[in-house]
Amino acid sequence: MPTVSLTTSLRQEYERLFNSCTIRPDRIAEVQRIVGLITSQRARYAAVADGLEIPWYFVGIVHNMESGLNFALHLHNGDPLSARTVHVPAGRPKQGTPPFQWETSAADALGLMGLNGAADWSLAGILYQFERYNGFGYRLQHPHVLSPYLWSYSVHYKSGKYVADGTWSDTAVSKQCGAAVLLRRLAEMGAASFVDQPPPPPEAPPLVVPYSMKKPADQEHLRRVVELQKWLNTFPGVFVKVDGVPGMRTSEAFRKVTGKFLPGDPRS
Repeated sequence: MPTVSLTTSLRQEYERLFNSCTIRPDRIAEVQRIVGLITSQRARYAAVADGLEIPWYFVGIVHNMESGLNFALHLHNGDPLSARTVHVPAGRPKQGTPPFQWETSAADALGLMGLNGAADWSLAGILYQFERYNGFGYRLQHPHVLSPYLWSYSVHYKSGKYVADGTWSDTAVSKQCGAAVLLRRLAEMGAASFVDQPPPPPEAPPLVVPYSMKKPADQEHLRRVVELQKWLNTFPGVFVKVDGVPGMRTSEAFRKVTGKFLPGDPRS
């Protein structure tokens, strides 16, 4: 299988795309539904992830991409756990007798990819591992299209996909949410963080808005909230949904950057 190295330029590409990743408005509800299902199974994903010393959310996102969050299927490729895998990689797990426990198969799939505590789990490293899990066919054969395996449902992807093995269509559109999009939403929720992006040091904000769980009706006030959210997103390790609501997540991000919650936050 052709491979690609995680070079400095590729790191910068991943970080640039992730930091500018915006979920398409018509897909927000579906993305939120999926991340809700992933977080609801956090303990089960962590049971596998902790043994390999990898992030729990990586396991959860791969589970969605490969198996549609179905615990009756192999994490390798979505084949049924009632037998060894048939599709690539075939014959997995090699040890044991079917039917397999999901955790056993998941550990085998991740181990087969060499995913453990020694791998690069920076933000760029995680995005690289997602793309590697699916293969670099898009990058190598159709570089004009960012892989939908990562970016589908975001503004970074419009169309173009493999409709069958080796069969390409420029007009076909992926109907599966991308792994990077799910990661971005989890980061916005505070459910995912990255080893290379520690909390930022306190810094004075360009403006301050009062805490509220509602979007302001006044357009000037709304503009100020959006400006603040965009400013917060410029800091490493801070991911805020730019929605105009100066609520809990925006206030938490504000505290990471300035050391204080927004005025009016009951947690102040």
